[in-house]
Amino acid sequence: MPGISGTGAVTRSTLRQQIADALRDEVLAGRLEPGREFTVKEIAEQYGVSATPVREALVDLSAQGLLEADQHRGFRVREYSAADFREMIEARALVTDSMFRALAAAGGARHGEGAGGGDGGADGESGAGAGSGLSARAQAFLREVPGPRTAAVLAGVRRRGEEAQRAATAGDLTVLIGYDLRFWRELSALYGNAHLGDFLHRLRVQSWVCAVQHLRRLGDLRGVLWCGHTELVDALVQRDIPAARALVAAYNTHALALVERLSAG
Repeated sequence: MPGISGTGAVTRSTLRQQIADALRDEVLAGRLEPGREFTVKEIAEQYGVSATPVREALVDLSAQGLLEADQHRGFRVREYSAADFREMIEARALVTDSMFRALAAAGGARHGEGAGGGDGGADGESGAGAGSGLSARAQAFLREVPGPRTAAVLAGVRRRGEEAQRAATAGDLTVLIGYDLRFWRELSALYGNAHLGDFLHRLRVQSWVCAVQHLRRLGDLRGVLWCGHTELVDALVQRDIPAARALVAAYNTHALALVERLSAG
C-alpha cells in the first residue's frame, strides 16, 4: 500500500495495539498525510493480519481523534486547522496550569505564590495535606522533592527532556515527538491522577498530529522547535511553580504562533 512503510510482520501479542501504534507513528511522522483514505482490507493486507484487529485499531485511533470514519469509504487521516490547534493549546494550558496551581497551593511555591507561601499550615506539613485536592502521589511528590524516590523519577524525566532537546536543536521532528510525548507522559504521572494523565497525553498526541501537518512544510527545523524541557524539570525540582508555569506558557505561545504563521502561508 503506497504511503505506509510497515514491514508486513507484526510480532507483538496484542495486534490491535501494535497496529494502532504503527499507524499513529505513520501519522505523526507525516507519512500518512491529512485526508489520506484507506480501508480495513488495505491495512490488513499490509501487515498480513486478519481484519478484526485492524478494524479495532482504526476505531481506537478514530476515538483518539487521529482518524475519521466514513461508513462507505473506510477511514481517513483527520485534517486539523490552526483554529483546532489553538483550542488544543487552550485545553492543554487549562490542564497543566491547574496542575501547577494545585501544586503551588498544596506545597507552597517559591516567590510567595501558593497557599501559605511555603510557611506550612497548622499541622506543620507545608500545606501538602487535606483540602489540597491532590492525590496521595502528588502530595508525596511535594513532601519528597528533592527526596530520593521522586528525584529518581524526575531524573528519568529529565533524561527524556535532554533527548527531546537534542532532537529539537537538530531539527529532528520525528525523534522529538517520541521523546516529548514520553517526557510529558512521565511528568504528568507524578501528579498521580491516571485519568488526567491520559487526557493530557491524548491532547498532546492530537496537537502533534496537527502541528506536523504544518511543520513538515519547512525544510529545516533547526532552531525552530521549543526545547525547554530540562528547564521545566529543574523548576519543578526547585518547587519553583511560577517559573514552571511561565515556561509552559511560553512554550504554548511559541507553538501557536508558529503553527498560525505556517498555516497562513
